Amino acid sequence: MATRWETARSVWLEDERSGQFELAESAGLGAVDWRGGAAGRAADVAHLLGASLPAACAHSLIYPEGFAFCPECGKALARPAAPPRPEWWGAGVGEALPKHVPQGLPVTALALAAGLESRAAALAPKPDLALPAAPNAICVFAAANFGFAVQRLLALAYTRNVLQYWDPVARLWHVMAPQEGAASLQFATADYGWLPAVASTRPGDVAIVPAATGLVRLLIDPVGETYRTEPVFDGVLASAPGATRRQIACLVAGAAGTCLWTASPDGADPEVLLCEREGDAGGSGPIPAGGWSRPLYYDGKLIWLHDAGHLVWLPGAPPQWLAWPDGWAPRLNFGGPVQSRDGRLWLIGHDGQAYSFLELGVARGQIEAIAGARLGFGTLLYRRGHPVLNDPWDTETVEDQSENESLVLPLLQNFNGVRNQPAGLVLRFEHYTGRVESALDSLVIQKTSVEWIGQRNVRLDDIIRLARPAECQPFVYDNCLWLHHPDWNRIRGWRLKAVS
Repeated sequence: MATRWETARSVWLEDERSGQFELAESAGLGAVDWRGGAAGRAADVAHLLGASLPAACAHSLIYPEGFAFCPECGKALARPAAPPRPEWWGAGVGEALPKHVPQGLPVTALALAAGLESRAAALAPKPDLALPAAPNAICVFAAANFGFAVQRLLALAYTRNVLQYWDPVARLWHVMAPQEGAASLQFATADYGWLPAVASTRPGDVAIVPAATGLVRLLIDPVGETYRTEPVFDGVLASAPGATRRQIACLVAGAAGTCLWTASPDGADPEVLLCEREGDAGGSGPIPAGGWSRPLYYDGKLIWLHDAGHLVWLPGAPPQWLAWPDGWAPRLNFGGPVQSRDGRLWLIGHDGQAYSFLELGVARGQIEAIAGARLGFGTLLYRRGHPVLNDPWDTETVEDQSENESLVLPLLQNFNGVRNQPAGLVLRFEHYTGRVESALDSLVIQKTSVEWIGQRNVRLDDIIRLARPAECQPFVYDNCLWLHHPDWNRIRGWRLKAVS
């Protein structure tokens, strides 16, 4: 026989002979095979649900939420603490950035600088800690509570339809199994992006994600190690979704060509809009049905970038397709759009003779010629090893002539509101004077330093033989800054607090 205990969110069964408690059901979770597998994860489950654990007795592996003492012997139980942690969905996604900062660029408002810039200088810099790389390493990361009591880390391998869950207690990755009827999470049509379920109160609600069948809502059961999906839009996607303040939108492929699908944030009141061409600047070819960048949201507009042009949508107006000028090719892998001092967005490209910046969002945008390639996004921009602190086409600030023989690739900007002192995480390729395109695409860089740039510059690590550096992916989880690359077998981490 078993005694039934009910808490606000869960139902527990207490075995009258052994005194062991088992989780029978909980909000947001399916049936729990406690004896089959969940028993070995009692500590992780207790943290997720806010349940209690034994501290000085062994009468049960786990106790229901709210239990302070063992009912068998009366000894105090451990109630796992859950300190608040900032969420992470990718820089610039779901964050409270100021209106004048584009959302969708690798720009974060999280307080990273204070902890990193207080670190002592080291002759041989190295990470503070490491995580094993997820089994499927080409992935995107999300760190949030997902409606549970503590924060957890997910790694979605979107090219292989694999969702991975990090168990910090057991220190291993679990591959989550799809529940019956779940949609495939594979998406390789365009750059990946998702819309976090930041306003949801449902346990396990993760995000609206692009999938093989359209847009779906992703929900997880971390106890049963499964996930399920709910349809939001059924159709063929041409891009990842984006969000304005009141609507979500995505480019979709239909019989009439590439269109824009939009709806309210919960998927209600959907509408499909035909894309218009802005005069002769729209070009004569079809609007691409794939290969788009992750969308940006800025100045009330959503912007998708493509090798052939860009698409701009202001809610209440038709979406506009704007092809690039004849002979001008963008360099989308150089970082992303940058901002001039008057707030306009610009993209770097090449016309066959020289590099230049093109104004985004308008037909026949202004063009500013520059001497040499520049890497970066937002207001974190570099020419070779020197920062560009004013307008993107202005002369770089040279503080050390020796940096002429290095190349800096920004990875993450930390918004601080000070344009002439940008802060962020960068890679510095030492003694490199070759073509920028070669460094990003085909070469193996012999020595690269990982650096934090800000009011105080800090060298965090050195990397030997780095290929495809633009695939380095920073993320924040458990009060640490992490750096992931698909080729590495461990994820480097640095604590976001002063290190004594």
